[in-house]
Amino acid sequence: MKALWTVCMKELVDLFRDRRTMMVSLLMGPLLMPALILGIGKLASDRISTALEKPLEVPVVGASNAPNLVAWLEGQNIVIKPAPADPDDAIRSQREDVILRIGDKFGEQWRGSLPATIEILHDSSREDAQIPVERLRGLLNNYGQGVGALRLIARGISPTTSQPLRISDRDLATPEARRGQALAFLPYILILTTFIGGAGLVIDATAGERERNSLEPLLATPAKRSTIMSGKIAAACLFGLLSLALTLVMFKLSFQFAPSLGIKLDVSVWSLIRIAVVLLPMLMISTCLLTFIAAGVKSVKEAQSYMSVLMLLPMLPTIILMVNPVKNQLWMMTVPFLAQNQMILKLVRSENISANEWLAYLGAGFAAAAVLWWLASRRYLDERLAISA
Repeated sequence: MKALWTVCMKELVDLFRDRRTMMVSLLMGPLLMPALILGIGKLASDRISTALEKPLEVPVVGASNAPNLVAWLEGQNIVIKPAPADPDDAIRSQREDVILRIGDKFGEQWRGSLPATIEILHDSSREDAQIPVERLRGLLNNYGQGVGALRLIARGISPTTSQPLRISDRDLATPEARRGQALAFLPYILILTTFIGGAGLVIDATAGERERNSLEPLLATPAKRSTIMSGKIAAACLFGLLSLALTLVMFKLSFQFAPSLGIKLDVSVWSLIRIAVVLLPMLMISTCLLTFIAAGVKSVKEAQSYMSVLMLLPMLPTIILMVNPVKNQLWMMTVPFLAQNQMILKLVRSENISANEWLAYLGAGFAAAAVLWWLASRRYLDERLAISA
């Protein structure tokens, strides 16, 4: 343990001597991620409130065919615009978000108490057009239901006759669950921050020293190579824990201002501690994995080339769950990256995590870290490790 601690302190001292690298590693992540979340939340909040509250400009084709409908829409915060020469091209070129087209037979169908045809022209692939389209569709539905009720009343029929079923929704989703749905991106950010938290130190401690020819004297000491490697891993884990702690503190501070943006999250100390416990196995897995890779390359550049591929790993669970949502099952708690994603979502949604889930998660996580540590230690026994080229 004395040799391990000596190597650990040596790596940390070397790291903290490079103040620029240390500041970038410790401050960029913790400051950038919360700022990114608040910035995205602010932009989304402003866009939604603006799209819902401001007058909606709608070009209408055939406005003269339904003057009463057009007049009613103008009273519902809708600004009627002249129709463009080519409505389809106006939608495709994004000059207009939504266009209303009223057919020439609208008046004839209306007077005959037949369904009068109108069209809403829009591009469903454009997210910025969704709110205007839904606003216009909702208003048209309200108008149609109101006129239909008046027609029934004029004929001495109760409007409820056409509604044999009264469907009511009972949403059992808690505010915490809806909050977790809105913050589905949070696990990916935390996992990625943890995954790359100690990457710089791990790569420099093995591949960097190998490239600078300073690893061979260290390996020539009486200390076991596995002890030397463990010291380097311990230093990277401590630095990663420091970076993670700063990130969680910044999340706590940033989410205290988030309620004004419609974002609420439990940022109590107990909640942050549980998130840190969830991320601890990922920190050890990433550190041992990067040590295993760094021990097999000959330069820092070669080791960094693997990071572009490794950074895709935390994205896989998020992408898979977006395409194919699945229910939580116990076996998921044993799959790296997926387990962290599910556990953090449970904490954000304030859902109960059973003892079996904690045992399966922590057991599988630390077992995976132990396997990677053993593989890295085998590479440290290779005599070619001290040779840079």
